[in-house]
Amino acid sequence: MSQGATELTPVDRVAKLRADGRRRPRLIIVGLAVTLVAVFLVRVLLGTYTVTFPDFITILQGGSIEGARGARYIVLSDKLPRAVLGTLTGLAFGCAGAIFQLLLRNPLASPDIIGISSGASLGAVLGIVFWGSTGFEISFLAVAFSLALAILIMVLAAGHGGVGNRFILMGIGVAALGNAVVNYLLTRIDINSAQSAMVWMTGSLSVANWERILILLIALCLIFPAVMLFQRQLHALAVGEELAQSLGLNVTITRWLYIVLGVLLAAVATAASGPIAFVAFVSGPIARRLIGGRHSLTASALVGAIIVVFADFIAANFVPSGAMPVGVLTGAFGAPILIWLLVQSQKEGRS
Repeated sequence: MSQGATELTPVDRVAKLRADGRRRPRLIIVGLAVTLVAVFLVRVLLGTYTVTFPDFITILQGGSIEGARGARYIVLSDKLPRAVLGTLTGLAFGCAGAIFQLLLRNPLASPDIIGISSGASLGAVLGIVFWGSTGFEISFLAVAFSLALAILIMVLAAGHGGVGNRFILMGIGVAALGNAVVNYLLTRIDINSAQSAMVWMTGSLSVANWERILILLIALCLIFPAVMLFQRQLHALAVGEELAQSLGLNVTITRWLYIVLGVLLAAVATAASGPIAFVAFVSGPIARRLIGGRHSLTASALVGAIIVVFADFIAANFVPSGAMPVGVLTGAFGAPILIWLLVQSQKEGRS
């Protein structure tokens, strides 16, 4: 049988596979970005109170809508701030989860499991209870306590080999301790302070306002460029510490750099909206399955933003008993996804 003129040589076939491998992540990231824009518009325009797109543009331009006196307030003080805050916190949680999973080479490594989010919650609740903190002060305390707990976990997990597993186990213990302290504080304060502090236990976008959004936006504009600038070193570390070191990578500096960056992302997001459960945990695995098994911090961040904004839309408009904190909904759906991911990982391990 004669070979076709268009049959590829082995070298060309390898080149084509590499090109296809690079093309798929780009297409998926573009698709995720388009999906995020669509979900964002759904959150702002639809729901129990609907707004047409032309009316939305009119409101943004400072105009008013005839026959809808409260439309401007609802859009600019509720719908739009919640959508923007949900997008920013989702981006931060999704990227932070992917960083820890890639850094520690373990799918269980996520800020809400290894104690980072608990540290942020503890700092925020302590600030509310003892110092009456608000705004930037809460953000600062959340970041400070998260970094302190991360350093404590890293010191406790120090040793030769298996740092990732020890980090996770120590983090789970520290997270349990932090949650216990927060629960104790909630039993010792008045009802008004307890209601304010409960945000830091469940995660909610009902606290969205433009001051919180501005603080979070400034923080992310400083953190994300550093994350993207050094992500090649992070991916090199994922192949294994010994091999990465043989390639000339300073493993210790890279590990500490990305622990700090991951902690900062999780802390500022938690300070803005509370610990929205399981978003950081599931964003990375979902992104990897969409891309085809490869890690992508950008795709993970976009998946996290889509999850938070869409979950908030469902919680605000389709819960029979009234609006539900978004963290409750993501926790309820995150647990089955966690079980499914573990089952899939077990099947892949056997195969």
